[in-house]
Amino acid sequence: MGLKTVETTGDFARQTAELPGPLKRVISVCADSIMMPLALWAALTLKTGNPAFSITDWPAYLAVVAVSTPIFVRMGLYRAVIRFLGHKAVFAVAFAVFLSGVLLGVLGVWLGIPALSWSVVTIYSCLALLYVAGSRFVVRYYLLTHYIQPTVARVAIYGAGDAGANLSTALLTTRAFDPLVFVDDKKSLHGRMVNGIKVYPPEQLPALIKERSIDRILLALPSLTRRRRREILSGLEPLGVHVQTVPEFEQLVTGIAAVGDIREVDVCDLLGRDSVPPKPGLFDACIRDRVVMVTGAGGSIGSELCRQIIGLGPKRLVLFEMSELALYNIQRELRTFADQHALAVDLVGLIGNAHHKFRLRDILQAYRVQTVYHAAAYKHVPIVEQNVIEGIHNNVIATWYAAEAAHETEVETFVLISTDKAVNPTNVMGATKRFAEIVLQGLHRRGSKTRFCMVRFGNVLASSGSVVPLFNEQIKAGGPVTVTHPEVIRYFMTIPEAAQLVVQAGSMAEGGDVFVLDMGKPVRIGDLARRMINLMGLTVRDEQHPEGDIEISYTGLRPAEKLYEELLIGNNVTGTEHPMILRAIEHSLPWERVQSLLEEILVAMSRFDCHRALHLLGEVVEEYKPAPESHDLVSARQATLAAAADDRKVTNLKPRRIVRNTGPTDTAHP
Repeated sequence: MGLKTVETTGDFARQTAELPGPLKRVISVCADSIMMPLALWAALTLKTGNPAFSITDWPAYLAVVAVSTPIFVRMGLYRAVIRFLGHKAVFAVAFAVFLSGVLLGVLGVWLGIPALSWSVVTIYSCLALLYVAGSRFVVRYYLLTHYIQPTVARVAIYGAGDAGANLSTALLTTRAFDPLVFVDDKKSLHGRMVNGIKVYPPEQLPALIKERSIDRILLALPSLTRRRRREILSGLEPLGVHVQTVPEFEQLVTGIAAVGDIREVDVCDLLGRDSVPPKPGLFDACIRDRVVMVTGAGGSIGSELCRQIIGLGPKRLVLFEMSELALYNIQRELRTFADQHALAVDLVGLIGNAHHKFRLRDILQAYRVQTVYHAAAYKHVPIVEQNVIEGIHNNVIATWYAAEAAHETEVETFVLISTDKAVNPTNVMGATKRFAEIVLQGLHRRGSKTRFCMVRFGNVLASSGSVVPLFNEQIKAGGPVTVTHPEVIRYFMTIPEAAQLVVQAGSMAEGGDVFVLDMGKPVRIGDLARRMINLMGLTVRDEQHPEGDIEISYTGLRPAEKLYEELLIGNNVTGTEHPMILRAIEHSLPWERVQSLLEEILVAMSRFDCHRALHLLGEVVEEYKPAPESHDLVSARQATLAAAADDRKVTNLKPRRIVRNTGPTDTAHP
């Protein structure tokens, strides 16, 4: 019986909430038109002590409806969605009631209506305020408890400060999340109530999870350092509940996100390394009041470089990108940012390919570019491994052409975005990036007014191809999470941090420099996958825990993939003005030798001779030893087709020979 009543109540609430908007406004107006005269009658009763209704007071009752209704309409009381009313609605109601009371008092004095004397109107206003505000919040409470979708998560909020309080307020407008407890490290808050929710110390969290059936923890700690957030996450990881977070303080301040934006734990928090703030003198030295160009401006690194650069006061920012969609997206984003912050920067979006040397030269000359950040490259190891010629063309030849164009137009600074895979490379991508570094070193040795330098760093989080978004997708899909090898480790850095360091490194360039970013401690990819699974409230399924939720599948190293990455060739390294940036002293080749090898590799590429191209790549990059068999897909396919053609020729010959040999014999000997 009780369950049937609940269902009936829920159906009624749902039907009420889903009524057409105009009909709901009509119902509200009719209800107020009945209740406002009743409020006046109650005020007259309290004033005179006589509850009887006097027919002579009918003008006052009409006046109440005629005056109040237009004011309530004007103040938007009938446009508000009642179940989403906040505390600001109380001020709107109070002002509307106060204004209507003043007008009624003036009208009573002007027309001589005793029932609208100032004393009666004052009592009426108090009663009307209680009714108008109270009725709407009663309906709001009813709809929230009976109509809004049932609770899907019982929540503990970690952090009872301003962010936690605001988050609980946002969550209370929907039953999708039910905030049950606050947890905070501050002893002064323990036992206190925030938004009607009690604050507990972190030590009690395991017991609270069991007692209150909590299945989700929301971190409301936007201003905490990453190191401290990592410590907290390490403590929450074994609890077996889904951990999510609100955006960081910088995102809240800049308006990128709101407190109510709940998201998965940022993998940066798992790494726990606090980024070093940029040095102002280095950060804008190559940018402020200058013309800057970014190649590959729509890519992961290129787009973040543009975001960092536009805030540093360049005179002009040239976006060079071969993807039309990527160029459109980053140009639109930057224009919006510039308009919002009233930035006087000339944004130029150009579509093109760095292969086109003369177009690059014309662009650099036409816009008088002073600083170039060359981020255009193919960087996915397996894809470049299977597309050798295009990988060399984009990573080596395009870098050469871009650098030559910069030299010819006397660009002041040319910064190549390199990678840790260029160190002792085992794959084509790493070897091509090292070749690109050698090209710039050779151009510097040849002599140029342009300062050529390169910045080498490891994996950036959330970039295209990063394991982090892949792991998130696989976990949400129910697994398995694929890791190449149990012992594979990688260095990680956030995209904004990498972009900031690239900009600062370029400011310190003297020519031919190889800058290496301090990537911190390497991370075991298997451990990262395990932590991401645990912090989503799931468990790893393996031999020891066959009942777990998500399996980690080890697929084996991909062709030419390394177990670990390095940042230095040898140990010859010195410090710089920035604690996170090192200068590596590494071997290079004379420009004449580099140029000769470039011309040879161009010939091999024109013939689509992958084996010759890889051999030349190995000549340039001493540390690179090409695999005996190329993994290039087209080359392998051509070899397969050629072998099949040879087999067909051999197969077809035998029967013909048999026919030719047996035919005459049969004829001669019938």
